[in-house]
Amino acid sequence: MIGTAEQKLYRAFGLKVSSGFEMPELPEWPVSAADSGDKADIEITVSDLTELWEKQEVKDGIFKADGQMVIFQIPDVAIFCIREGSSITVSPMTEDRDQIRLYVLGSCMGVLLLQRKILPLHGSAIAIDGKAYAFVGESGAGKSTLASALLRQGHRLLSDDVIAVSLQTEQELPYVTPSFPQQKLWQESLDHFGMDSSGYRPIYQRETKFSVPVVSDYFPDPLPLAGLFELVKGGDGKPGLRSIPKLESLPVLYRHTFRNFLVNHLDLTGWHLGMTAKLVPSLSIYRIFRPETEFTVPELTALILTTIKKGG
Repeated sequence: MIGTAEQKLYRAFGLKVSSGFEMPELPEWPVSAADSGDKADIEITVSDLTELWEKQEVKDGIFKADGQMVIFQIPDVAIFCIREGSSITVSPMTEDRDQIRLYVLGSCMGVLLLQRKILPLHGSAIAIDGKAYAFVGESGAGKSTLASALLRQGHRLLSDDVIAVSLQTEQELPYVTPSFPQQKLWQESLDHFGMDSSGYRPIYQRETKFSVPVVSDYFPDPLPLAGLFELVKGGDGKPGLRSIPKLESLPVLYRHTFRNFLVNHLDLTGWHLGMTAKLVPSLSIYRIFRPETEFTVPELTALILTTIKKGG
């Protein structure tokens, strides 16, 4: 079983994380800060959650929620419990730490951000000319591939999979807080970029999707969120882009909120509506159409960068 002999300190989403097992994907918290004695923002520990799981009522699929606690089980992997936006407890069913970390850094962190009233969007965020731009879409839409193409043009990654958006400054402007320096890319994308998959770790149960470290292409500081691009498959056979009217923006932001079905279970419906309503006036939101029959990422990136350059 994964032990908790020594808590190690890391940084994720701008928060200080104390973990009972190693998290190689995360940057370590500076020693000076670790020695200050300040309590960690997030405690990741190992404990038996079997009895707690059996007592809870299933709310949505594999998830159960009770107030500010969310618990879910991945068969043959672990039971995970996230409480009050400050703790993640893991009850392992496997010795494979890669499998467990996949859910800790994905679903658990997304739920924890919701509990802390930080909006988690499902997508990738890129730093372009001192501002953050979010790329959201359904699974398989090509968000990470598009982000990787932008990195190859000299821009830098803020977040992949879960984008943490909060309101900062007196004007309550939206900011993206960086997550950690890693991307997830499909074999097809690696092939198109000429990247050898043998150097990367396959993601659990997805042998053709890989964890790709991007330490040198990572931007570690929060940036104002200036735009959001919703990537969808389809169109008329060629790449396309259109502006989304402000009145249509709220459903887009809800649709791409990470684990959005938990918003109601956590009594956050009013908060989510208020939060997204504050985002809309300061954001340019677009829908990008990606043809399914061919690799059009170069054309899409050119379209996006041209739109940003024009002030979109």
